[in-house]
Amino acid sequence: MASSAWRRISAGIGAVLLLLPLASCTGAPTPGPAPTTAATATASADPTAVFTFGTASQPLGLDPALVSDVESYRITRQVLEGLVGVDQTTGQPTPLLATEWQAANDGRAYTFKLRDKVTFHDGSAFDAAAVCSNFDRWFNFPEALRQQATGTSFKGVFKAHADQAALSIYKGCTALAQDNVRIELTQPFTGFLQALTLPAFAMSSPQALTTQSADVLNQNRDGQAVSAYGLHPVGTGPYVFSSWNDGDVTLSSNKDYWAEKGQIGTIHFVTYDQPQTRMQALLDGKIDGYDTVTVGNFDQLVKRGQQIIQRDPFSVMYLGMNQEVPILQNLKVRQAIEMALDKDTLIRRFFIDNTAQATQFVPPKLSGFNTNAPSLGHDPEKAKALLTEAGYLGEELKFYYPLNVSRPYLPTPEKVYAEISRQLIAVGLNIKPVPVDWSEGYLQKVTSPGDHALHLLGWNGSYADPDNFVGPLFGEKTGEFGYQDPQVFSKIARARGLADGKERTEQYQTINAQIAVTVPAVPIAFPISALALSDRVLKYPASPVLNEVFTKVELKP
Repeated sequence: MASSAWRRISAGIGAVLLLLPLASCTGAPTPGPAPTTAATATASADPTAVFTFGTASQPLGLDPALVSDVESYRITRQVLEGLVGVDQTTGQPTPLLATEWQAANDGRAYTFKLRDKVTFHDGSAFDAAAVCSNFDRWFNFPEALRQQATGTSFKGVFKAHADQAALSIYKGCTALAQDNVRIELTQPFTGFLQALTLPAFAMSSPQALTTQSADVLNQNRDGQAVSAYGLHPVGTGPYVFSSWNDGDVTLSSNKDYWAEKGQIGTIHFVTYDQPQTRMQALLDGKIDGYDTVTVGNFDQLVKRGQQIIQRDPFSVMYLGMNQEVPILQNLKVRQAIEMALDKDTLIRRFFIDNTAQATQFVPPKLSGFNTNAPSLGHDPEKAKALLTEAGYLGEELKFYYPLNVSRPYLPTPEKVYAEISRQLIAVGLNIKPVPVDWSEGYLQKVTSPGDHALHLLGWNGSYADPDNFVGPLFGEKTGEFGYQDPQVFSKIARARGLADGKERTEQYQTINAQIAVTVPAVPIAFPISALALSDRVLKYPASPVLNEVFTKVELKP
């Protein structure tokens, strides 16, 4: 992309660009009251504007505890809220449904003061009992449900569910009073408050969870098993779920919302699964904005004078390898795959300018990033030699990649696959392409045990702590990588309990270096993602962790 293109970006971008600083923020601060009060919100007029946002795929479900994809979370963030939010300026935990909190027992217990006079969209009360009902539900998810769901976050954060309670960081939840709740942990967890900002830990109405059989995935949505609740979530957020028809999820403003309601009264999330159709919908005035601008569309949008907002990089795109496939248990084969990859070419051709090459899985702005992490570099001849030394005899490697989707970390999967496949074949690997439509369970297929030898995926960070990257990916053996390294697992478990400081930083640096040496996957890029907006939009709350609530969108009168 020519540098002149950057100079042609609308001068208005500076007014709407909001990049969240991502310095590591751990510990247990006790905040003051939230700046917005219920009285302020009540005084504001009910919003009436209609806002249409183009998405790259349909959500996989709308129960945030049982999904993990970007488009599902984009919607559930509008409908449900957690105890703790993220300050858009400092990155620190900020009050949301909890107005203040206090740590005790050396970080093994947290007491939360809850916001009063808040109700769920079904009219039921938000209180301490509701908080404990949600935590108890997540903790007690049965294994069969966890396997059936497209993604869950509880185990990645708290290590284990109730069926392995002795291994879990989570201990229990106690309602001390209607507006006071205590959450107990089995050990200190430095990133606990940051973890609570995950969409997966947003509060659902216990009444709705029960009446809609939230833990029974007996509904079918475009091939995905979901519950009745996953088709109609009920939270406390600024928007109420209205409908989900083919390619269009509609939300409406919550007239009883406790905080500022913003300008938007109705949101339509409309799916356009191809980059060109998303761009054309924006140019034709059918939508007000869309995410995952691709390199191919960037210059076209600039020439048309469209606003483009770039997020600070806070994701990693990688080539996954599954060591349950016998040939990939050989370190030399995995090293050969890494050395076959020309990351510079991949980044130059398929990612937005200033996207950085990755040699580890923790982004540079987080503590624990290791500037000296080992990297084998691009060396096709050495890759061929390693394959010979490993005794590779042309065993077929099934390479899974997604169709009809764009992710912030992977805007054009089919093109990235084609180039990586070409590079791997060039060093003598026998690649069998396995394209899978995103909506037909790609994410579940490549993160579960199976025959996927290689796959394309990425991880979008959700909070500013290195554990959010290495913990879910490499904190235990998973179906995605089949990676078994007890020493790394132990170091990750220890690091998450260390107080923020030099020792913790050094521990994560060591972890990053050790992961790089064993090559369970190949990190390729820390992508810069971008949104395109119509001139109607004056301000958009762009967030590297994708915490983008539409009450903060400002529109022209």
